[in-house]
Amino acid sequence: MKTPGMAVFKQQNVEDFYDIGEELGSGQFAIVKRCVEKSTGVEYAAKFIKKRQSRASRRGVRREEIEREVDILQQLQHNNIISLHDVYENRTDVVLILELVSGGELFDFLAQKESLSEEEATRFIKQILDGVQYLHSKRIAHFDLKPENIMLLDRNVPLPRIKLIDFGLAHKIEAGADFKNIFGTPEFVAPEIVNYEQLGLEADMWSIGVITYILLSGASPFLGDTKQETLGNISAMDYEFDEELFSNTSELAKSFIRQLLVKDTRKRMTIQDALNHHWIKSCVHNEEDSAPAEAEKKAETLKTKRLKEYTIQSHSSMPQNNTYANFERFSHVVEDVSLMETGLSEVAGARHALQGDIEALLSIYNDKEAWYKEESETARKQLSQVRYEFRKVEATRRLLQEDMKSIDASLESISGKYNQRQSQLDALRQELNSELQWLQEVMSSLHPEGANGSMHSSSLNTDMKQALKELLHQSCRRELCPEAKQPLTESG
Repeated sequence: MKTPGMAVFKQQNVEDFYDIGEELGSGQFAIVKRCVEKSTGVEYAAKFIKKRQSRASRRGVRREEIEREVDILQQLQHNNIISLHDVYENRTDVVLILELVSGGELFDFLAQKESLSEEEATRFIKQILDGVQYLHSKRIAHFDLKPENIMLLDRNVPLPRIKLIDFGLAHKIEAGADFKNIFGTPEFVAPEIVNYEQLGLEADMWSIGVITYILLSGASPFLGDTKQETLGNISAMDYEFDEELFSNTSELAKSFIRQLLVKDTRKRMTIQDALNHHWIKSCVHNEEDSAPAEAEKKAETLKTKRLKEYTIQSHSSMPQNNTYANFERFSHVVEDVSLMETGLSEVAGARHALQGDIEALLSIYNDKEAWYKEESETARKQLSQVRYEFRKVEATRRLLQEDMKSIDASLESISGKYNQRQSQLDALRQELNSELQWLQEVMSSLHPEGANGSMHSSSLNTDMKQALKELLHQSCRRELCPEAKQPLTESG
């Protein structure tokens, strides 16, 4: 029974509250020991589950898987299902305090019997179905139903009570959720697990069919020499009811098995179908009165003998699970390895981060390089254009210099001509002044007195004006056309 208000994952030392006793069993990453609660004196089973210390490690169970198992166990309270009492946690383990199931495995119990009737087998199968019905009513699939996980609470009673244990692979099936996985024990897994198809509650029904087959015959329907062969037999539905093994098995029992070992999950019996099957409902084996009692007893003895052989072979073929013991024995080594793994994980993380930084830097470098190339090409083109323009400007400059030289030469030539003309003008002015002086002298010598003189003077003035005009005209001609210059003689 669960303790009301049970705390999950108590961060306390379990040995402060429980006396830990002898080992009851072990698995790959777990060990079960008998324990006694100090406050009540009640016996329980303490399941020590080794935690995985890092994501990179493959040793131990991941915390989320332990949490899922605890969460499912907390939801369960049924006569045919083991109950969870308390949970503790330390640095290396999670400790589940479970109901003590001390009657051993069902198959071991039946194998020790001298005889087994279908009625007895049916009663045990009915208890398994009751437990599974409770699970399926909560949409929980066990996914690891097999003889080792079907235990007896106490074998020293007329009809021992069955307890389903080990919910490490159990999952709650959510409606519409896509759930696929490859797990479980190959001999008992359903085809949908082998083929990596959608999983649901139907997988448990297949396992019940295999368990019933083994219980009634002492043989496993799909077991091969290798794991691959076993899985191949399951996928191919390669099984049969051997006449020797099932000679004394009723058709109802075979029908029950056939309707469970169906590959199509839609046609496979549900838990309610199985409980309503006539073989389960009747719980009565129709014995043949004509068969001698001794022959019947012999057949039953052979049946349990084969079951005993199967359980012995099953236990002997199981790999030894000393992992937990090795953890305990070499705890310091494990801690060192764990630290090394943590360090390696950190190094791997740092390497990953460094790789990311390097890739980022390379990306930046490539971007910059592309940008520089683009800019360099643009600058090259611009420089080429500048050079071209410079050459044009340089050519224009040379042309301008030549033009300037030409202009300078022209200006010098013009300046020389100007000076020459200025000299000629000065010479002409002197010559005119000389001519004017000469005219004045002439006029003074020709000036008469009286009236006749006035008339003669007026006429003379007119002649002088005319002579001056002619003189100016000639001077200009000589200035502009030196070669046409004529000496001033008698024309005056």
